Amino acid sequence: MVMGGPLLEVRDLRVWYPVRRGHGLSARKGMVRAVDGVSLHVDAGETLGLVGESGCGKSTLARALVLLEKPVSGELLFEGRSLPGLGARELRRMRPRMQMIFQDPYASLNPRMTVADALAEPMLVHGIVPRAEVPAVVARLMERVGLARRAMRKYPHEFSGGQRQRIAIARALATEPRLVVADEPVSALDVSVQAQIINLLHDLQAEMGLAMMFISHDLSVVRHLSRRIAVMYLGRIVEEGPAEAVFAQPRHPYTQALLSAAMTPDPRRERTRPRIPLPGEPPSPIDPPSGCRFHPRCPMAGPECALRDPDAEPCGENHRAWCMRLK
Repeated sequence: MVMGGPLLEVRDLRVWYPVRRGHGLSARKGMVRAVDGVSLHVDAGETLGLVGESGCGKSTLARALVLLEKPVSGELLFEGRSLPGLGARELRRMRPRMQMIFQDPYASLNPRMTVADALAEPMLVHGIVPRAEVPAVVARLMERVGLARRAMRKYPHEFSGGQRQRIAIARALATEPRLVVADEPVSALDVSVQAQIINLLHDLQAEMGLAMMFISHDLSVVRHLSRRIAVMYLGRIVEEGPAEAVFAQPRHPYTQALLSAAMTPDPRRERTRPRIPLPGEPPSPIDPPSGCRFHPRCPMAGPECALRDPDAEPCGENHRAWCMRLK
């Protein structure tokens, strides 16, 4: 690892899927450009929040970062090493240091395995601790995520959704990772449980010095957890910067529209604050618009926005937005 460099660095990453459009002789081949030229980084010990509406490519990017999806191009560096370029044996040695928490705790746990077996498996597969010490480590993991040791012998169906997500978090921590990618980890849970899981992640991140990418469409959750925020639209990052700067002075029109749609706890302010409605629906990632991806829905778009991709424009210290109208 290069001293002083980012823990995770992504450069112009692309993840495309082949599809067929139409039927019979008229069918045509196309590509779903789920992630289409993303560049970002995560420093050791920090939390980067990734926000955007459903279908923008957040989950595909998350899976690509831990190589559950194979990029078609671009660079993906972890601890200064190119992950796609590693052989199977080297990649297996790297995997314990980067883990993922999935969105649905009902689907991400094996129903045939007890909690003890689910937490022990990654430690045994990667040789994290000697077999004789595994039960004690599993018990400590259970307590660390707020579950009783006596629940280790139970199966996933015996737990609530919030408890299952705590088990999934414990499983991610079992390999002592440096980076955790959390893909919408609270969206499948009741609102009353979401705050508990968010606070747990916040405490674990601070206690263990984890780097985390936290993915969500809930802006208030992202703001609570993240030091920096990246905003994604149709496979690309459109704004990135310190959390407070992005929330206080959003510069990209899409970020401004997202924040205007987020509800506030003050009823009086909620009734009077201005909103920025966006016309139409997001374009298809199979046939994205030319130039700026956002220009068909952008209230500030000009003729030049359809002609070329925007460059990153500085908006302040470590704050930038990909918008030609900022010049």
